[in-house]
Amino acid sequence: MDGIIVVDKPEGWTSHDVVNRMRRLANTKKVGHLGTLDPIATGALPLVIGRATRLAQFYTRRDKVYEAVIRFGFSTDTYDRAGVPDGPETPVPALDAELLEPHLERFRGKFLQTPPAVSAKKIAGRPAYELARKKIAVELTPVEVEVSELTLLGMDGATIRVRAHCSAGTYLRAIAHELGQSLGCGAHLEQLRRVQSGEFQVSQGRTLEELQVLSDQGRLEEALIPAAQLLPEFPAEFVDDVTEGQIRQGRDFVVSPFRVQKGARHVRAVSRNGDLVAIGEIRLPNLYHPMLVL
Repeated sequence: MDGIIVVDKPEGWTSHDVVNRMRRLANTKKVGHLGTLDPIATGALPLVIGRATRLAQFYTRRDKVYEAVIRFGFSTDTYDRAGVPDGPETPVPALDAELLEPHLERFRGKFLQTPPAVSAKKIAGRPAYELARKKIAVELTPVEVEVSELTLLGMDGATIRVRAHCSAGTYLRAIAHELGQSLGCGAHLEQLRRVQSGEFQVSQGRTLEELQVLSDQGRLEEALIPAAQLLPEFPAEFVDDVTEGQIRQGRDFVVSPFRVQKGARHVRAVSRNGDLVAIGEIRLPNLYHPMLVL
């Protein structure tokens, strides 16, 4: 069980809850996730399992794609419907594309975004939400994010649906909050679904109930994307048994110039059995050092 299982996370579960469930289903403590989803959010939550947990370092900055429902009329202290309203409900102007597009345009491209006070961002080593919930003033530094797509999908009364393709670390609930400020009526994130995380699609995902059935039947591997299929952007070099043994001893290995484009920074060393042996980092043209051995 070395690879990734994409879970279609249900609402109400934290990402850590899902990791703990997978540890029991896969009977291993070596499980991690590739990007937190808030409890109210659903959708693609890729879990790295077994020795593949060591590959997580290559996934830290992958883009995400979300579909969200934003409700206008009031904001909340968490910027989503799980929070406490900041004040009474405010009348919402008639929403249409002509009104909304200029406001949505503010959140396209690269811009500085201040993370929500109720977030996992660290302040002096402590999550911001711990301080915020103790009514301690929280000042978070704005960070640069990039939204390459922010599409209006539909409108229904005081709510709109949008699709966003954004860089890692972008908060859709912060966009919802600022959008409400921009329109002068307040807003918060009502629903959020992650449809893609890096190269992993929610269509690849299994529900926890489906995974429980597979686990009970001893078929959990059917949901696994094997480690050798991960990081497809790194060219694969197939190695024989002798070379595999040398790689596992930390020795550099030569790659074929016909399989690996000259100057490629990383390669995947794959065994004759089709298992991922290591990730190699370039030392000289066609010579790689095993920076990570599974």
